[in-house]
Formats: sequence, structure tokens, C-alpha cells
Amino acid sequence: MLPMPAACWLCQMPLNLARHGVCSICLRQLLQQSPACPRCGLASGHASRPCGRCLLRPPLWQHLLAVTPWQPPLKTLVNRLKFYRATAQAVMLARLILLRWLQEYRCGGPPRPELLLCVPLHSRRAWHRGYNQLDDMAQNLAHWTRCRYDRRGVIRIRKGKIQHRLNALARRRNLRGAFRVTAEVRGRHIALLDDVVTTGSTVAEISRMLLAAGAASVQIWCLCRTL
Repeated sequence: MLPMPAACWLCQMPLNLARHGVCSICLRQLLQQSPACPRCGLASGHASRPCGRCLLRPPLWQHLLAVTPWQPPLKTLVNRLKFYRATAQAVMLARLILLRWLQEYRCGGPPRPELLLCVPLHSRRAWHRGYNQLDDMAQNLAHWTRCRYDRRGVIRIRKGKIQHRLNALARRRNLRGAFRVTAEVRGRHIALLDDVVTTGSTVAEISRMLLAAGAASVQIWCLCRTL
């Protein structure tokens, strides 16, 4: 596990609060990204209304927020967290999502969630990896936003193949029957946390199940959205 430094993870300048992980200058650069569609999270000319893609074929969820596109420097930090056990970064990365959500919430964006859920790992894969990179992030986000976090609210019941190795069609097929919703979601506004949203197949399948179970709305929170 990497120790939390007293310097910015990105530029190495000293920090007043080490737990923040990123200095104010780097943070400003991260949060000042090009406009993205509030529905699908892809690049768009307007950040306040759905893009043409979503008007023609809207995704199942109601809102998607991402800190940045899938690019450095956040891409590097996400890979460290997922594959190199840099768990000390979890609080800092969760704070980036919180700040992005606050930006949009204060501008009339998505409602405050009542329940926070994570895209789950299969138990065998979680055992092999030794940790779930989303769990620490979700606990902090739930505390900061004063909503309930249900670690087992969505479970993976079938392992399937690793998603990032598949094309879009194969991803959709790979997810059929892979999840089960165990949380009581009826009438609740749900935030679904993932680290990276690529084609959106995983979050779309879980959103479909949550809405079928009576959820009032589903918003996707992620660190990066691939373009």
C-alpha cells in the first residue's frame, strides 16, 4: 500500500492537507474540462442539456458525471488504484467525485442520492485482487453526502469474462444474468459508483435492474468516461 504523501500526487508541490492528495492548482485543472453531456457523459457542445445522441437514444440512467475523460493524469491514478494496490489514493479520488457532483448539484443537476451502490466485483475476482477499489471510495462519498451505502446492494452472481477485453456487443452478452439487486430501491434516488465507464454496458444493465425494481432515478458516478 502506498503511503499518502504530503505533496500533490500530480505536481509534487507541498500540501497543507495531505489527505486531499491534489493541490488546488491541479484540482482546478482537473475540474475545468470540456463540456460533456449530462446524460451520457460524452463530449458535447452544452453541459446543461442532453446531446443529440441522447435525444435519439437516451441511456437507461438519468445522469452521468465523470471527473475527467479517460486520459492522464487521472487515468494513471485510476490504474494505480485498480491494478497496483495504491489504496491510499481512494480518499483523494472519492473527493474528486464529490467535488464534481457538488459542481453539478449546485447548478440544478442530479438530486442528492438516497442510496449509494457500487458496480460489484465477483467474489472470486475480489478475493484474487485482495480488495475492492470502490469500497473505500463509496464509504467516504456516503459519509460526505449523508446518504446510505449498501455494500451488498448489487451483487455479481456470475463471473463472466473481463469486460475491458471485449467489444461492445460481447460486453452486453457477457452481462446477461450477471447481477442481482438485493437492496430496497423502490422510490429512491440511486447513485451507482464505478471507476471507469467505457461503453456503459455494465452500468446500463444495473440501471435497468434498479429501475425495474422501482428506483425513482439512477445517476452514475465515475472517475473517468472514455470518449
